[in-house]
Amino acid sequence: MNAITDIAALDQAGKGSIAIERLHIHLGQGARRFEAVQDVSLDVAPGEFICLLGPSGCGKSTLLGALAGHLQPSGGGIRVDGAAVEGPHPDRGLVFQQHTLFPWKKVLENVAFGLKMRGVGRQERHERARELIKLVGLEGFEKHYPSQLSGGMKQRVEIARVLINNPRVMLMDEPFGALDAQTRLMMQQLLLDVWGRVKTTIVFITHDIDEALFLADRILVMGPRPGRIIDELRLDFPRPRATALVTSPQFSALKRHCLELLHPTPGEVHRERLSPLGNVPLSHARFAI
Repeated sequence: MNAITDIAALDQAGKGSIAIERLHIHLGQGARRFEAVQDVSLDVAPGEFICLLGPSGCGKSTLLGALAGHLQPSGGGIRVDGAAVEGPHPDRGLVFQQHTLFPWKKVLENVAFGLKMRGVGRQERHERARELIKLVGLEGFEKHYPSQLSGGMKQRVEIARVLINNPRVMLMDEPFGALDAQTRLMMQQLLLDVWGRVKTTIVFITHDIDEALFLADRILVMGPRPGRIIDELRLDFPRPRATALVTSPQFSALKRHCLELLHPTPGEVHRERLSPLGNVPLSHARFAI
């Protein structure tokens, strides 16, 4: 582990807890106003990797926007390490599906930008940026512009740019959704490797069941709008995880269960569901191989 990830892991030790209590979020105005998130309560432990899984339009991104501080709740509240979320903050880094890199800045300058805004000197911020560029596997591309990078490389730069602020929480909104299948698998593994070193809390949005099962400590399944959590799966698949995990019987059973949650038969009403591996309610089940 290099110096910057040593420091980041030390700085974030025991930090990054999230507490969401009875959260409601309404969007729109007047007759077009609607409830996007309904009565969501959630606790996330420091350093935990959470995936929010659900169909398009179910409120996943709205919930993430509230966590980022960009959306104000209609009711309830959000706290990070006990402090109320009242607006955006570098402690909560955000990575989108489409990159937000400055096209006129080189990779090194893009990654170092957050430290520049905080008044860190040029030599120090560039040194720290180079460490993170190396961490995400882009050593040698410091002088490239975003237009000269592939989609996966741009997302690596995005991750490094967020990490340079030593965030307590990383909020990721389908960051690999626009990538081809092979690059997506590579980025998932890279993210797990980086997360294992920097120890930050991650809340990751996806509608891809395989991705959620491969990445998460815990999956929160959201139902159709108004967005609410309809089930929780705690995963004890060992880490580091290998791609062979997806061929295991336990993985397949959980995938079938998630498919049933996301695509219920017509007229089915959600109820407390049993683990596909035994007669234990899923909200209390843990899965291991």
